[in-house]
Amino acid sequence: MEGLRSDSAACRHIAPLLGEERFTLVDIGCSGGIDRVWRLFGPRLRAFGFDPNVDECARLNAAETLPGVSYVPAFVGVPADDPIVQRRGSRPYMQRNPWNRLSVAHSLALREARTATMSGQEKTSLNLWNQTSLADASRPVVLPQFFRDHAVDDIDVLKIDIDGPDFDVLQSLAATIRGRRVLAVGVEVNFAGSHDDTDHTFHNTDRFMRTLGFDLFRLTVRPYSAAALPARYQLSAPAQTQSGRPLQGDALYVLDLGDPERLEEAHTFSPAKLAKLAAIYSCFGLYDCAAEVLLAHRERVSELLNVDEVLDLLCAEAQAGSQSRLSYQEYMEAFRRDEALFYPTVPTAEAPAGARRGRSELTALMTQARQTASELRRAAQTVPGKVSQPCP
Repeated sequence: MEGLRSDSAACRHIAPLLGEERFTLVDIGCSGGIDRVWRLFGPRLRAFGFDPNVDECARLNAAETLPGVSYVPAFVGVPADDPIVQRRGSRPYMQRNPWNRLSVAHSLALREARTATMSGQEKTSLNLWNQTSLADASRPVVLPQFFRDHAVDDIDVLKIDIDGPDFDVLQSLAATIRGRRVLAVGVEVNFAGSHDDTDHTFHNTDRFMRTLGFDLFRLTVRPYSAAALPARYQLSAPAQTQSGRPLQGDALYVLDLGDPERLEEAHTFSPAKLAKLAAIYSCFGLYDCAAEVLLAHRERVSELLNVDEVLDLLCAEAQAGSQSRLSYQEYMEAFRRDEALFYPTVPTAEAPAGARRGRSELTALMTQARQTASELRRAAQTVPGKVSQPCP
């Protein structure tokens, strides 16, 4: 999934402190294997990957080193008599689909003879999964039943990327997401589509996830050019282009348990789940959100970890690329002083004279204002019978 880091010092620190608590990942559309960062949970990781590519799942199972990770060669679907499918009827998963007008579709057609001779692994690497050896589409895995059969009663992260019925599958998991305490959901979304509320589109996905209490925390956008004037591809194979209309992207939804207005809800989650939430945020580079969760629930998560240690790790990751690394306390003190490190650096020689003069004048005014405020506070403290109030 786009946006995930390959490593996280904070997650590496939190994982062994979870004790016997498992970290459960469900990856629907797992070609290529689960994302590397989840392996930081080591033996605590329980992951189920689903993909219709039979050979790819066999390869992944043979290469897997963690005992809690398994790959299931199967389509994931929703029964034909399910209300979700009935409501969509014969309409496609996404209407007003521009695919056939895009340069990527034309390039794939041009390469059709070449790809026909490729091995299954080569086709998999090019995301031509529908041309590989596939599982029986008439016998899809229905996830709610799968979870019951395999005693999966708690899930931390759910990811869906199956190039088609993603929205159908997501809707079928509403009770699962609530009942199994899912913390984060990553799903591929489409920015094309119609107004129909059954279309697999970003706006329908966003509305649905918000009804479940989730908020959007990350969104990527992949542009695709029209065949009428093709743009350069971003990758070495036909896929997204350097310019073009926004067609697809990955959306990350998370339970915002750092929100002060959701403290009552947050208290229904164990300290371990809150610690895992902070770890999930850090894996996506959302170090600020991880810090917010730890600070909001410091007393509870302190049963498992030293909050100040993790805050320092998060702060170091947030300062990646900086010449000097501040501790969390130093960093926050610098922020409260409104220091320059929180603003873009403009080389003085390149800045227009007016801009340089403007910054100098602003700095002088801010210094004068701080001095005046300090003098007023000292004066107020010397007045008998008066209570000193902070200056605005």
